[in-house]
Amino acid sequence: MSQEKIITRGPEFFPNIPRINYEGSDSKNPLSFKWYNPVQKVGGKTMKEHLRFAISYWHTMQGEGRDIFGNPTVVRPWNTASDAKQRAADTANAAFEFFTKIDAGYYCFHDADVIEEAGNLRESNERIDFIVGILEELQTETGIKLLWNTTNLFSNPRFMAGAATNPDASVVAYAAAKVKKMLEVGSKLGAENYVFWGGREGYETLMNTDMQRELDHMAKFLFGAVDYAKKIGFDAQFLIEPKAMEPSKHQYDHDAATCLNFLREYGLMDYFKLNIEANHATLAGHSFEHELTVASNAGMLGSVDSNRGDVLLGWDTDQFAIEFYDTARAMIVILNQGGLGSGGLNFDAKLRRGSTDLEDLFIAHIGSMDAFAVGLLVAEKYLARHKEILANRYNSFDSGIGEQFESDNIDFEAFENHALNNPEPVTISGKQELLENEFNGILNDVMKAA
Repeated sequence: MSQEKIITRGPEFFPNIPRINYEGSDSKNPLSFKWYNPVQKVGGKTMKEHLRFAISYWHTMQGEGRDIFGNPTVVRPWNTASDAKQRAADTANAAFEFFTKIDAGYYCFHDADVIEEAGNLRESNERIDFIVGILEELQTETGIKLLWNTTNLFSNPRFMAGAATNPDASVVAYAAAKVKKMLEVGSKLGAENYVFWGGREGYETLMNTDMQRELDHMAKFLFGAVDYAKKIGFDAQFLIEPKAMEPSKHQYDHDAATCLNFLREYGLMDYFKLNIEANHATLAGHSFEHELTVASNAGMLGSVDSNRGDVLLGWDTDQFAIEFYDTARAMIVILNQGGLGSGGLNFDAKLRRGSTDLEDLFIAHIGSMDAFAVGLLVAEKYLARHKEILANRYNSFDSGIGEQFESDNIDFEAFENHALNNPEPVTISGKQELLENEFNGILNDVMKAA
């Protein structure tokens, strides 16, 4: 099919689904928001401004219900054309229809999500130029923005041993060329962020791995991206996304602390922040709240991939986040740092394999958007109390020997003198159960008021 014959506009792909509206918690309509009211003000900003929801192109538009044990369970109507460009055009039209009807202001994609690779890099780039033209038109028509884009450096067999950390320099060059193209795409489409996910940047065995050399190469690669972005005037926030494992046994971006250490060691802290994903946190043996806090404490929490894992399964299940407790604890961290800036809440989540109806795409996103709305409301009410609790618990550092310690104005001899000449310290309760009950009370009050 020639480019001239490609249809870039067509009929609705979700004709029976209206724009999703807020109807309140009493609504029984599954295609409505119960708690997410985009225009409701919370602490001076609307919910839509606080939450900055984004839709993942790969799971939502390209998800097929495939898993490692079984073939796809769905074929979406936008993925049926025989020509790759027509499929990409149809998918883009369906995507923006979905984004508009679900009332999400942003979306995210890898290069391979919006159009499949061709047989060589030159043809692949030509395909990307084609689909980017369509995406640019759709963004202009709808007002929907690109939260971030990225490069798929893990699916193709050429990247089986990594991209930036590959032992073959020609593969590193190919990876750099793909990233260069996507930086240009991000600049053209006005991406507010650009994400680097390690993918296969890691190892299966140290018997054939020079870890130090690979880490050095990864840092050089990232500096190369920083330099090229500056050259073309692309001023988006760069993000690193931690993940402990999958597909590599050990990935170099294991968790937030590991990424921060890498960025500090190589002098990259000024150029990057972290994109924290809930399911990746649990794969690393941490809670979502922990990883958000580690990043936030370092001033490096830039954006969030919103999903959850299954406590009974040890892999990346990418389920939609619907637990109010988890979303509230996440929003406490985000609100406490004043929001995500140019970042947002991207739904890196997919339908379960047996959920095959088109409306299921809407129902899943509605549930998670509602959960984060509840989380926002709980966090806003809880934060004042939380700050008071922390201030009281650590008030011994506001004066006397504690203040001297925090001011670097004391040594161990002075500490010993204090301990020898004062009574044994009295144990002070941490009141964990009381705080948990208070948290549940706030959650209950929010649910009643909605």
